[in-house]
Amino acid sequence: MSSSEATKGRYAPSPTGALHLGNLRTALIAWLCARSTGSGFVLRIEDLDTGRVRVEHLEGQLRDLRALGIDWDGDPVRQSSRLPLYAAALHQLKAQNRVYVCFCSRREIREAASAPHNDGEQVLYPGTCRVLSSHEAASRMAAGEPHAMRLRAEHAQVDITDQRHGPHSAIVDDLVLVRRDGAFAYNLAVVVDDAEQGIEEVVRGDDLLASTPDQALLCDLLGLPRPSWFHVPLVLGVDGERLSKRHGAVTLSDLAAEGIGATQVRSRLARSLGLAEAEEEPSPGVLVARFNRDALPLEAWVLG
Repeated sequence: MSSSEATKGRYAPSPTGALHLGNLRTALIAWLCARSTGSGFVLRIEDLDTGRVRVEHLEGQLRDLRALGIDWDGDPVRQSSRLPLYAAALHQLKAQNRVYVCFCSRREIREAASAPHNDGEQVLYPGTCRVLSSHEAASRMAAGEPHAMRLRAEHAQVDITDQRHGPHSAIVDDLVLVRRDGAFAYNLAVVVDDAEQGIEEVVRGDDLLASTPDQALLCDLLGLPRPSWFHVPLVLGVDGERLSKRHGAVTLSDLAAEGIGATQVRSRLARSLGLAEAEEEPSPGVLVARFNRDALPLEAWVLG
């Protein structure tokens, strides 16, 4: 994709905790990708996991993004207000005979995946409930047995092209569409949301590359346009593991307690992206003017 092409972007945090420097760095890259082309940028709140979502986390995330100079168009959109859209997509997949009820617990799936016959390459759902008759499934549901709903993926091999990683292919699992607690699953919701909001480019961390063929297949089945994907390097701790609170002061509030303000954090993130010199504190506008996605570092940033 040419850096001169304007593509609407987004950032979609889950308000289940504070954003750490890895989250904020990805948000900054996503924002710069959009704003540097004069494009729109939206904020979507992925709040379907009601058991973990907290209002104070949402408020803190919005505050931290603003403190770094990241803005967005319109009000943040909450997934919890969009349930009819996901229900309509599920109905569309059911009409294609692409949905089945799954009664397997995580333990059962884990045990099946670790069985001696597994080839150890890509662990797929073993298909235990895929062959249940509609009568048996209905009877077990009527008895109140906990269940999820899965996509009948038919072992589809899906090819995508990532802007950084290039071609990527995977066999799509019978992924969960509705969880056992009744919540719509991430992969279904994000595909519907990106299409409905007109998102043309999805910028997110490398850890989500593996799920991208799943989402591409859902786009195709639902007749939705695929966005372009740009998976960017993660932030790691000195131990080489993904950044988390065990690595110390990794959130804006943690760093503020140590006397490090948001401007200094933004500058630190900018330096990690090659957008600022040592001791320099460029404004958000300057970062937008300097940004060149083709010059972004290709390796993970180790937070020392």
